Amino acid sequence: MLEKREAHIQQKIEHELKVARTNATSNRRQALAALKRKHLYEGQLEKMSGTRMTIEAQVMSIEGANVNLETMKAMERGAQAMKLIHTDMSIDKVDQTMEDIREQMDLASEVSDAISQPQLFGAEMDEDELNAELEELEQEELDKQLLNSGRVPVSLPHLPPSQAVAAGPSLSPPIPQQQRRFVPPQPAVEDDEDDELAELRESMGMAA
Repeated sequence: MLEKREAHIQQKIEHELKVARTNATSNRRQALAALKRKHLYEGQLEKMSGTRMTIEAQVMSIEGANVNLETMKAMERGAQAMKLIHTDMSIDKVDQTMEDIREQMDLASEVSDAISQPQLFGAEMDEDELNAELEELEQEELDKQLLNSGRVPVSLPHLPPSQAVAAGPSLSPPIPQQQRRFVPPQPAVEDDEDDELAELRESMGMAA
């Protein structure tokens, strides 16, 4: 509305200026009256421009106030939402939760380490028994090798450490396997051979 009013007054100013120019030489009195009306219209135009500036400033202020109002409402809604979220939350609960998480992580690590360790369930072995069994296997293997070579092995008895201590200091220590002696087989007795030959002749009905 103000814009239309300003355009209308601007047209009147231009019209009065045109009349003044036209009558400036021929009708001086009419030219002065046109200039007076022109100045009146210009005064009205200035007032309307000031009014328009005031209204525009108010509109800008109102728009800014609306923006501030919406901002405050949004902040209030955010604050209410945060209050609702933090209703059942406190720094003590957060610390307790973090402590529980650390404990569970430590427990999971211990369980993982325990699972990864190899276990011999129900198979606890005595080292002395294992060593004795190993020595027996070694002796058997050595006996087989000596029998194949035609020599008779002579094995010395091996006492476990507990029996060796119980037997007293008079017993000599066990002879290492590397120091064992092997005795070659002895020839058969001639008398035994003669007896066997005589029995064989008698069974066949032959005279001696």
